[in-house]
Amino acid sequence: MTSLLTVTAAVPALGAVATAAVPAARRTAAKWLALAFSLATLGLAGVQLAQFDPRAAGPFQLTESHAWIKDFGVRYELGVDGIAVVLIALTAVLVPFVILAGWHDADPLETHSKRWRPTQGFFALILMVEAMVVIAFEATDVFLFYIFFEAMLIPMYFLIGGFGDRAGERTEEEAAAQRSYAAVKFLLYNLAGGLIMLAAVVGLYAVTAHQLGTGTFSLQEILQARAAGRLHFATVTERALFLGFFFAFAVKAPLWPVHTWLPNAMTESTAPVAVLITAVVDKVGTFAMLRFCLQLFPEASKWATPVILVLSLISILYGALLAVGQRDIKRLIAYASISHFGFIILGIFAMTTQGQGGATLYMVNHGISTAALMLIAGFLISRRGSRLIADYGGVQKVAPVLAGTFLVAGLATLSLPGLAPFVSEFLVLVGTFSRHPVIGGVATLGIVLAALYVLVLYQRTMTGPVREPVRGMPDLRVRELAVVAPLIALLLFLGVYPKPLTRMIEPAVAHTMAQVDRTDPKPPVQANDVEAAK
Repeated sequence: MTSLLTVTAAVPALGAVATAAVPAARRTAAKWLALAFSLATLGLAGVQLAQFDPRAAGPFQLTESHAWIKDFGVRYELGVDGIAVVLIALTAVLVPFVILAGWHDADPLETHSKRWRPTQGFFALILMVEAMVVIAFEATDVFLFYIFFEAMLIPMYFLIGGFGDRAGERTEEEAAAQRSYAAVKFLLYNLAGGLIMLAAVVGLYAVTAHQLGTGTFSLQEILQARAAGRLHFATVTERALFLGFFFAFAVKAPLWPVHTWLPNAMTESTAPVAVLITAVVDKVGTFAMLRFCLQLFPEASKWATPVILVLSLISILYGALLAVGQRDIKRLIAYASISHFGFIILGIFAMTTQGQGGATLYMVNHGISTAALMLIAGFLISRRGSRLIADYGGVQKVAPVLAGTFLVAGLATLSLPGLAPFVSEFLVLVGTFSRHPVIGGVATLGIVLAALYVLVLYQRTMTGPVREPVRGMPDLRVRELAVVAPLIALLLFLGVYPKPLTRMIEPAVAHTMAQVDRTDPKPPVQANDVEAAK
């Protein structure tokens, strides 16, 4: 028994409290304090990676288990597998960059002196989101997971509604109204999914109480009871519970058609908060599909697979097509993310080792590439004061480092070979094609469309004659380079050497495949191969 997992989640939570308690006049001290706590969390995530042994027996390591609400079978139960540990590392890596990139995003507005933007609150909320995401990745008790799955919506709501994007020719009242709309839409969509999941969580408890004599929310106890033949779900019951869980995760992911909150939320947020949404919080949805949907309800997962594959395919093509037609830089990135989440969910429900391994790797690589692209876009927008693509042109001539890093991040988004997302997207497509060749073939159109929207975005903003408002644009500053350079380095490193991640992920994927009772399809044997073998 160890407390490492608890400490990893507790450090950013304590950091949030400490940052919020800093006196209002000491904004800079609050920023440095938040950054220090985020770096401490990164160090603890590194310790988790060092202590995790991918060759060890059993699905979970570094486990903790304590009685919590005994009368209802709720336990404080934590554990990580290879999937969870790499996603915790992703979260811990990105949050310090989010804090650095948003260093001045919550400073008082000089042009609107009556409005005070509480700097301490902004950074405290970021750390609180990190704490809740980390413990959601660690939770192996379904009820414990549900609490933090829902609780993370509250700090995100305030980050979206209270610290929105300042760009654009809008009055402060108009901007506030649009931020409020985006925040409320985000909250209502996710709360609706969470309430449906709550009904399924209660149903799961009722089934275990009826068949085991004592109700439980422990994932490990449920899996062990089912393996021993002591727990069995009726077909209708299992499908109903699966749909309750899956709907909540699909909203969070987001999957078409319950995706519409994401473009509003990302567009109206500051760039660092947009990164927190799509690169960190949304990963909880796809992670939970692997951990809970597939493992708790294997037969229902197989039953729902055809429909989910079609929805994933629609997300891929729909998101990419709408990205092509966008005039707003941040909205384009939001729709691109919807397309990428379609690939992730496609890989999960392809029910192959390559597909699920690629999907998990895609979660990490998408987080890094989208963070890089969105943060660089945020630096660009802060200089010009506009999100509209048409307001730019010739940026590479006046800010070559900004333009160059924007190009690399964009090429990573379209999965160029040699950059990290290529490996994961390739594995997803190969894994899908081996079992569902038509779906896999059509999904490749998403790659073509990604090349179109990324290259057109770069061409319209960075090349051509220098527009007059762009002429005096400064290049990336030291703080901004400190954000961008490590992310670009990660994209390059993981593009040529993904093994450190794949060796962590593969055993967890194998365990999930075993729970769903799926094996990889065998390649067809040709007649001439049989003759050659003879």
